[in-house]
Amino acid sequence: MSARQKIVGMLGGGQLGRMSALAGAPLGLVTHLYSPDAADPASQVTPHHMIAAYEDREALAKFASLVDVITYEFENIPVETVRYLETLKPVYPSSHVLAIAQERIAEKTAMNAYDLPTTRFAAARSGADVVSVMDSWGVNRCILKTTRFGYDGKGQTLVKSSADADSGFSKLKADIVIVEDVVDFSCEISVIVARDTYGQVGSYAPSLNVHKDHILHTSTVPAPLPRELLKEAQQLAETLAKKIDLVGVLGVEMFVTNSNGLLINEIAPRPHNSGHWTMDACACSQFEQHMRAVAGMPLGDFSRHSDAVMTNLLGEDILQVPALLKNPHAHVHDYGKAEAKPGRKMGHVTVISR
Repeated sequence: MSARQKIVGMLGGGQLGRMSALAGAPLGLVTHLYSPDAADPASQVTPHHMIAAYEDREALAKFASLVDVITYEFENIPVETVRYLETLKPVYPSSHVLAIAQERIAEKTAMNAYDLPTTRFAAARSGADVVSVMDSWGVNRCILKTTRFGYDGKGQTLVKSSADADSGFSKLKADIVIVEDVVDFSCEISVIVARDTYGQVGSYAPSLNVHKDHILHTSTVPAPLPRELLKEAQQLAETLAKKIDLVGVLGVEMFVTNSNGLLINEIAPRPHNSGHWTMDACACSQFEQHMRAVAGMPLGDFSRHSDAVMTNLLGEDILQVPALLKNPHAHVHDYGKAEAKPGRKMGHVTVISR
């Protein structure tokens, strides 16, 4: 292997790892995967793949010896795994960032500690706790969420009255949940922010996100919102990146309230579904930014050369690819997954315009 090349270890082998590996290759970066599944879609684009459990320390140590730096492509990697790897090689984003992103109470507590806006929240260990929170807030409804492993609408339920608190709590099958105030919002946006090892920070234009059945359907840039609001959203994301000492890419989802306020909803310390449009509408995509940052390179250009609408291809939507390819403005990305399960992210298409 050339002395110029750096090997980036990637925990996980899904579509985000696949697109990250593809983005790193032109930079001379070699991606070495580590995951339990030999059939991961990222393994189709790199020959380097260690197949082992995330808890297997002997395998993790061998993996660390083969790479120069380590990152991850989804946030459900055990924090203990990342902490162990940090004793062997640099890992970005850090276990500190991962721990914040994995646990919703820690996530919102951190946001508030950094003076960043979120909806009201509290912890609850029973239906009675939920009722107590609702009474203290003077509300007759709230949202309950599991503190971990919730995504695409999973692990949450709407409590419409105090009488529903016990059943709502039981439905989530958890010892502790987060209670969140119901936000009357006009739309959801997200900002993809990156920070490198030199402390330089940048972000992409916010996208307007539309969901179907709690799964992201489209992301549109530019978002049809006041310029001042969009600038504020980028400033919030960049402030957060600095506060948590981010290295890599971070997706920051925000609610836009009916009064044009901003509330941070969730963060993801990796390239984000709502940032896929950057692959075709920007000179430097979110995936390239992530690989640059973790490999110790300076960040690239965040500017957009085209407007874009990114649409997820879920399940059998992937069968639309032959028709989509007939549109000269459509950029199709097939993740190489063998089975098109309902709701499964099989690919995406970005239609650009100038």
